[in-house]
Amino acid sequence: MDVLKNNFLSIEQVQDKYLKGAERHEAPTPEVRFESILFEKSQAVMPRQDVRFSKHAALRLEDRNISLSDEQMARLNDGARKASEKGIKESLVIVDSLAFIVNVPNNTVVTALERTESDNSVFTNIDGAVII
Repeated sequence: MDVLKNNFLSIEQVQDKYLKGAERHEAPTPEVRFESILFEKSQAVMPRQDVRFSKHAALRLEDRNISLSDEQMARLNDGARKASEKGIKESLVIVDSLAFIVNVPNNTVVTALERTESDNSVFTNIDGAVII
Protein backbone atom coordinates (compact mmCIF):
# COMPACT_ATOMS: atom_id res chain seq x y z
CA MET A 1 0.00 0.00 0.00
CA ASP A 2 1.49 3.27 -1.14
CA VAL A 3 0.36 6.06 1.19
CA LEU A 4 2.30 8.73 -0.64
CA LYS A 5 0.20 8.37 -3.81
CA ASN A 6 -2.28 10.92 -2.41
CA ASN A 7 0.50 13.48 -2.14
CA PHE A 8 -0.42 14.48 1.41
CA LEU A 9 2.55 15.94 3.21
CA SER A 10 0.87 16.54 6.56
CA ILE A 11 -2.12 15.52 8.67
CA GLU A 12 -3.53 19.04 8.21
CA GLN A 13 -3.83 18.48 4.46
CA VAL A 14 -5.78 15.28 5.10
CA GLN A 15 -8.04 17.16 7.51
CA ASP A 16 -8.56 19.99 5.00
CA LYS A 17 -9.56 17.55 2.29
CA TYR A 18 -11.80 15.14 4.21
CA LEU A 19 -12.96 16.82 7.42
CA LYS A 20 -13.62 20.49 6.61
CA GLY A 21 -17.03 19.79 5.03
CA ALA A 22 -18.12 17.67 7.99
CA GLU A 23 -17.30 20.37 10.54
CA ARG A 24 -19.56 23.02 9.02
CA HIS A 25 -22.51 23.82 11.21
CA GLU A 26 -25.15 26.07 9.78
CA ALA A 27 -27.36 28.12 12.03
CA PRO A 28 -30.87 26.70 12.25
CA THR A 29 -33.35 28.54 10.07
CA PRO A 30 -36.67 29.61 11.51
CA GLU A 31 -39.65 27.56 10.40
CA VAL A 32 -41.38 29.21 7.47
CA ARG A 33 -44.78 27.97 6.38
CA PHE A 34 -45.36 27.21 2.72
CA GLU A 35 -48.74 29.00 2.90
CA SER A 36 -47.19 32.29 3.96
CA ILE A 37 -44.56 32.17 1.22
CA LEU A 38 -47.17 31.32 -1.41
CA PHE A 39 -49.45 34.15 -0.22
CA GLU A 40 -46.61 36.70 -0.28
CA LYS A 41 -45.50 35.65 -3.76
CA SER A 42 -49.02 35.65 -5.16
CA GLN A 43 -49.64 39.15 -3.81
CA ALA A 44 -46.38 40.40 -5.33
CA VAL A 45 -47.18 38.92 -8.73
CA MET A 46 -50.86 39.79 -8.84
CA PRO A 47 -51.86 42.70 -6.61
CA ARG A 48 -55.47 42.68 -5.47
CA GLN A 49 -57.74 44.76 -7.69
CA ASP A 50 -60.89 46.58 -6.70
CA VAL A 51 -64.06 44.53 -6.80
CA ARG A 52 -66.02 44.57 -10.02
CA PHE A 53 -69.79 44.71 -10.28
CA SER A 54 -71.68 42.16 -12.34
CA LYS A 55 -74.29 43.48 -14.75
CA HIS A 56 -77.00 42.33 -12.33
CA ALA A 57 -75.41 44.10 -9.35
CA ALA A 58 -74.89 47.31 -11.34
CA LEU A 59 -78.56 47.27 -12.41
CA ARG A 60 -79.67 46.68 -8.81
CA LEU A 61 -77.65 49.69 -7.63
CA GLU A 62 -79.00 51.85 -10.45
CA ASP A 63 -82.64 50.78 -9.89
CA ARG A 64 -82.37 51.66 -6.21
CA ASN A 65 -80.48 54.92 -6.79
CA ILE A 66 -77.61 53.68 -4.64
CA SER A 67 -74.24 55.28 -5.16
CA LEU A 68 -71.16 54.35 -3.19
CA SER A 69 -68.80 56.95 -1.78
CA ASP A 70 -65.06 56.43 -2.16
CA GLU A 71 -64.90 55.54 1.53
CA GLN A 72 -67.66 52.93 1.18
CA MET A 73 -65.98 51.48 -1.90
CA ALA A 74 -62.70 51.19 0.02
CA ARG A 75 -64.52 49.39 2.84
CA LEU A 76 -66.20 47.03 0.37
CA ASN A 77 -62.79 46.20 -1.12
CA ASP A 78 -61.41 45.68 2.38
CA GLY A 79 -64.28 43.32 3.19
CA ALA A 80 -63.65 41.30 0.01
CA ARG A 81 -59.94 41.11 0.85
CA LYS A 82 -60.68 39.88 4.38
CA ALA A 83 -63.09 37.27 3.01
CA SER A 84 -60.38 36.09 0.61
CA GLU A 85 -57.84 35.79 3.43
CA LYS A 86 -60.28 33.56 5.34
CA GLY A 87 -60.90 31.34 2.32
CA ILE A 88 -64.52 32.40 1.84
CA LYS A 89 -65.89 31.77 -1.65
CA GLU A 90 -69.31 33.49 -1.54
CA SER A 91 -69.41 36.26 1.03
CA LEU A 92 -71.96 38.66 2.40
CA VAL A 93 -70.23 42.01 2.89
CA ILE A 94 -72.19 44.61 4.83
CA VAL A 95 -71.16 48.25 4.50
CA ASP A 96 -73.34 50.67 6.47
CA SER A 97 -76.92 49.85 5.42
CA LEU A 98 -75.87 48.15 2.18
CA ALA A 99 -75.47 44.42 1.69
CA PHE A 100 -73.34 42.93 -1.09
CA ILE A 101 -72.94 39.32 -2.13
CA VAL A 102 -69.38 38.95 -3.41
CA ASN A 103 -68.00 36.05 -5.40
CA VAL A 104 -64.57 36.22 -3.77
CA PRO A 105 -62.48 34.11 -6.22
CA ASN A 106 -63.68 36.31 -9.11
CA ASN A 107 -63.60 39.47 -6.96
CA THR A 108 -67.07 40.35 -8.28
CA VAL A 109 -70.14 41.76 -6.56
CA VAL A 110 -72.98 39.59 -7.86
CA THR A 111 -75.84 41.40 -6.15
CA ALA A 112 -76.43 44.44 -3.99
CA LEU A 113 -79.32 45.60 -1.85
CA GLU A 114 -80.24 47.69 1.14
CA ARG A 115 -80.24 45.56 4.27
CA THR A 116 -83.85 46.51 4.98
CA GLU A 117 -84.96 45.01 1.63
CA SER A 118 -84.13 41.40 2.29
CA ASP A 119 -86.93 39.15 3.51
CA ASN A 120 -86.36 38.66 7.24
CA SER A 121 -82.66 39.39 6.73
CA VAL A 122 -82.02 35.89 5.34
CA PHE A 123 -79.11 35.50 2.94
CA THR A 124 -78.56 32.15 1.23
CA ASN A 125 -75.77 30.56 -0.79
CA ILE A 126 -72.96 32.21 1.18
CA ASP A 127 -70.22 30.60 3.20
CA GLY A 128 -69.14 33.63 5.21
CA ALA A 129 -69.94 37.21 6.13
CA VAL A 130 -67.88 40.34 6.70
CA ILE A 131 -69.41 43.32 8.45
CA ILE A 132 -67.44 46.51 7.86
